[in-house]
Amino acid sequence: MSLAELSITSRKSDLARLQSFLVGEALTASTGAKINYHFKESLGDINLTDPLWKMPQKGVFTEDFTQDLLQMKTDMVVHSWKDLPTEKKDSLQIAASLPRADQRDLLLIKKSSIARILENKKINLFSSSPRRFYNVEPLLKSCFPFGLNEVHFESVRGNIPTRLNKLIAAENIDGLILAKAAMDRLILTAVPELQETQKHVIQILALMNWMVLPLSENPNAAAQGAIAIEINSNNSEVLHTLQKINDPETFFCAEKERLVLSSYGGGCHQKIGIAYLKHTYGHVQFLKGLTVSGVLLDQKILIHPALDKIKHKFDPELMWSDSNSNKYFDRRDKNWTVNSQHPAFFVTKASCVGPDSVAKLNEAVVWTAGVATWKKLAGLGVWVNGTQDGLGENIPMRLESLVLARTEWHKLTHEASGEGISCYELKRNEIQFDFKNKECFYWNSASLFLTAAQEHPSILNKIHCCGPGNSADIIKNYLGSESLWKNLFIFYNQEQWSSHVSR
Repeated sequence: MSLAELSITSRKSDLARLQSFLVGEALTASTGAKINYHFKESLGDINLTDPLWKMPQKGVFTEDFTQDLLQMKTDMVVHSWKDLPTEKKDSLQIAASLPRADQRDLLLIKKSSIARILENKKINLFSSSPRRFYNVEPLLKSCFPFGLNEVHFESVRGNIPTRLNKLIAAENIDGLILAKAAMDRLILTAVPELQETQKHVIQILALMNWMVLPLSENPNAAAQGAIAIEINSNNSEVLHTLQKINDPETFFCAEKERLVLSSYGGGCHQKIGIAYLKHTYGHVQFLKGLTVSGVLLDQKILIHPALDKIKHKFDPELMWSDSNSNKYFDRRDKNWTVNSQHPAFFVTKASCVGPDSVAKLNEAVVWTAGVATWKKLAGLGVWVNGTQDGLGENIPMRLESLVLARTEWHKLTHEASGEGISCYELKRNEIQFDFKNKECFYWNSASLFLTAAQEHPSILNKIHCCGPGNSADIIKNYLGSESLWKNLFIFYNQEQWSSHVSR
């Protein structure tokens, strides 16, 4: 049975109200219930001076609503899940979550600052997150065009429009890091009363260059991008009703991230990012940061039950891999061009872009297959906007709020791929594969696998490993659709595979 009328409480900020409206709309669509909204300020909204990690109270954006739930003054409170303390509260529970928005961080850089940054190799950023301080600094030093020598942070507080306004007003600050989910929701909203905020945010975005920061190098705050719907545990009717709008995958991954964070003490003072992702080939976990006790965290793994069953097959003496797959081919660059007013490029490999073609990427959106390609292009002076993070070409980019609808995407690849713009061709040379007594193979490229399979078809019955993405799809199709987790095993990267082999 669904309730005919429901009350929702949240903070008064534009984003908090928008999240409440999203929950209300979902409930009305699924149950027909009438929704009553109640908005009020939290301690975190009132105190805009102290950085969050210096404030003594836990849950500075959420604790003020606890009594409303305990006293049944409201049916539910809608939070940004990342704002909730990891400790569970007596008599309260998170009952549901909507499908997760983009959990990555977004870096905005004032276009007026770009020339100065490139000249001085120094950048000043607004952020109040110890996690971002720790993980973003080394990332930007290698992913910014031509690299950076210094990355400085200054604390900033306030809702999204307030922080954007502070960025515009601060002459000594070049950029701002914030949750991409917040920008996406405000830019894409259709709520009439938020149209002025939406217009203002879009106007400021037009003054910015942007980068979507990769989760492998800068994992999100636990549960970032997820909405938490908190209720009184004794309110069974509301709990039942909320199950109709709950997204199980979002709920599972957010809970998993919070569990990992809580194992290190939890809290916004931690320099820890944790991202947990569900994919068809397994679950990917990125964990990066520094604990309060000084333990360095840096984990990029793909989790799948089948991997534990095949440890005995990984005998280091019987393994073959070659990170320099190009040594088996001679390369010939090809001249290419595009005729597009609003071009965007998906770069599959850094070798697709040489010094002579860098200019073709100027003023375009540039997206890469992996972080290594991003870093190589940055070394050539290319502004890269983001990456598939080595997770595969089929993973949604989620750029609807940042990229013009009329943008034309062009995939830069090599001739053998048969799709996109052919930037170079590979011709097999005379260097021979040494597969003697090898039983397991790690492939860094699908082209290398296809060539080896044609020259040595006996290897097709062996064990094959690779990273996720297009190469995995090609190899799986060649071996047969039932090959995954039988004789084809996917790791996030070769380092994870090597670690698994050496156990």
